[in-house]
Amino acid sequence: MARKSETPVASFYGEPRKFDPAFKGPIHNRHCTDVVCCVIFVVVILGYIALGTVAWIHGDPRKVAYPTDSYGQFCGQHGTPHANKTLLFYFNILKCASPAVLIKLQCPTTQLCVSKCPDRFATYIDMQYSYRSNKSYWEYYRQFCKPGFNNPRKSVSEILRDEDCPSMIVPSRPFFQRCFPDFTTRNGILTVANKTTFKDGKGKTRNVTELRQAANHVATIQQGGKSGINGVLDGREVGMKIFEDYANSWHWILIGLVIAMLVSLVFILILRFTAGVLLWLIIFGVIGVIGYGIWHCYWEFSTLRGRPGADVTISDIGFQTDFRVYLQLSQTWLIFMIFLCITEAVIILMLIFLRNRVRIAIALLKEGSRAIGEIMSTLFYPIITFLLIAVCISYWAVTAVFLASSGEPVYKVMPAQPKCIYANLTCDPNTFNKTNVTKVCPGSQCTFAFYGGESLYHRYILVLQICNVFVFLWLVNFAIALGQCTLAGAFASYYWALRKPADIPQYPLFSSFGRAIRYHTGSLAFGSLILATVQLIRIILEYLDHKLKGAENVFARFLLCCLKCCFWCLEHFIKFMNRNAYIMIAIYGKSFCASAKEAFYLLMRNIVRVAVLDKVTDFLLFLGKIFIAGSVGVLAFFFFTRRIPFIQEEAPSLNYYWVPLLTVIFGSYLIAHGFFSVYAMCVDTLFLCFCEDLERNDGSAGKPYFMSPELHRILGRNEQNPKKAAA
Repeated sequence: MARKSETPVASFYGEPRKFDPAFKGPIHNRHCTDVVCCVIFVVVILGYIALGTVAWIHGDPRKVAYPTDSYGQFCGQHGTPHANKTLLFYFNILKCASPAVLIKLQCPTTQLCVSKCPDRFATYIDMQYSYRSNKSYWEYYRQFCKPGFNNPRKSVSEILRDEDCPSMIVPSRPFFQRCFPDFTTRNGILTVANKTTFKDGKGKTRNVTELRQAANHVATIQQGGKSGINGVLDGREVGMKIFEDYANSWHWILIGLVIAMLVSLVFILILRFTAGVLLWLIIFGVIGVIGYGIWHCYWEFSTLRGRPGADVTISDIGFQTDFRVYLQLSQTWLIFMIFLCITEAVIILMLIFLRNRVRIAIALLKEGSRAIGEIMSTLFYPIITFLLIAVCISYWAVTAVFLASSGEPVYKVMPAQPKCIYANLTCDPNTFNKTNVTKVCPGSQCTFAFYGGESLYHRYILVLQICNVFVFLWLVNFAIALGQCTLAGAFASYYWALRKPADIPQYPLFSSFGRAIRYHTGSLAFGSLILATVQLIRIILEYLDHKLKGAENVFARFLLCCLKCCFWCLEHFIKFMNRNAYIMIAIYGKSFCASAKEAFYLLMRNIVRVAVLDKVTDFLLFLGKIFIAGSVGVLAFFFFTRRIPFIQEEAPSLNYYWVPLLTVIFGSYLIAHGFFSVYAMCVDTLFLCFCEDLERNDGSAGKPYFMSPELHRILGRNEQNPKKAAA
């Protein structure tokens, strides 16, 4: 009855493979596939090299390495008037924090090259008061005015109108070759360059808090009653502290990532011998840890509920750099508890309804562990993929920067008021104050916008940038495809060896890599091209969605949302099909379309087993990644919080311990993902080989199975009881 019920499906999705006594695994006598696409791919790579060369010729590396003042001149560049002035000073850095700067990448304030950042606080009014008694303050102040300006008696209103000088200077220190206000908090005390007192423009000694209040008062007047210096300085202070934390802990972060790599390697080696026990321990361990987290969150919530100050909501306190503040709120623990409860419920329900499929997935993982154990070199192949992707990213980034820095500096009008007819029009900073723009739009500035021009080359910069992104996506997907095809060929050699490990060919990974490069570059490029096209469309849709966020056309936003959802599904389906097509290419050496068709038919003939394998195996591997990242993260937490007694003194002094902690956790997850991606590719390859093995052979002496007895005992029962397998 089972055979009769499966006959229509088998005929609709192709005929099962027949027994072939000469078939011993990946075919060695093969020919080049998809030659046309291979030629196109090579031509595109040559064109990409030409594009990078053109960008390098027209671009200027100084525009990347050196800051640029409002006149488009480089600070600190040898052979220029500002060779000794390596730092960039902003007249009013508060304007650089406006939303327009984030969107248009323009800072609407005068920017000058200076030799050093200001080390005292002074306002233009203070300077005028002290000018008659002490002219040295003017000599100091004029260092931060426009070159050639020497009129200390000019009124404040005229100074603000023409921006000849800054309305105030604040003690600053260089950060990325730019002067930022140097307000920092150390041990709860506000300091400037590690000092608690400073002299103002009149020579009077004042504490740092007074200086900051005075600076905020001047900024409030200048911006029409809108105070913003505290927010800017707080943001800059957080950035500096994070930068310092990375500088103090980078070597410990590297040690943590090395530990994650070793743990991942040991974990996979242990899986070879105790896959079943270890995976079930991980499953129940994750359930137990989440259960403990739920109990702990409930205990913290019950303890804090009703305590004075603990019932404040997170939205009321806003963003706080010290995360311990949030842990004093009952709402924080309530959110954690709800999230953990949902996660726990999902995991338990999946295990209840998919318990039989979890056993099958564990059997596949056991077989995958044996295959990896026999071909250990596969564990280190992700390093090659990583290096190829790193080269692609580096080339793309350099090309993008040089394309963006091509041409001459372009200046545009940045109005002080939201409504100005001259907004975003090109201008000349040398003659801007003599034009009608400053009269119609008071407070407007002619600021440096970008590098470009009116030539044909610069008009197509956007098109070239899109081409840069598209080829980048194509090359990255090709590098991933090459790795998948290489690993698939190596693991297929393992599976189709009748006597393991005696019949496994020598250097299976190297041989598979050679076959993929020599014969199937065109096929891999074809599959990568399809995926890159869909990904580029998704990027364009994301860009359009960003542009239409403020639009009132509800239908257009709904249509765009539907398109994004459809292309997201399409991308993941193409990734799934490409992966299986590469496996078939590695085994039989056919073209991409023929391999994709055969893989699809084979999967459809075994659709129940595909449902068993796909997400359940991914779920188990995901738990393994979480286990590795979590274990390394716990170790890093105890280290950075100085809770390990014998190495307590070795821990660096940090402003925010969560900065290196999150870096270690995220990096550990990526490393574990790299190792487990080999595992996932191994399982997928063995699964397709297993499906073909069942079609080719019947387990008799003349047609023996290539699979292990344990794998056949668990997966082969689908043949005897398809109703139970479908349950």
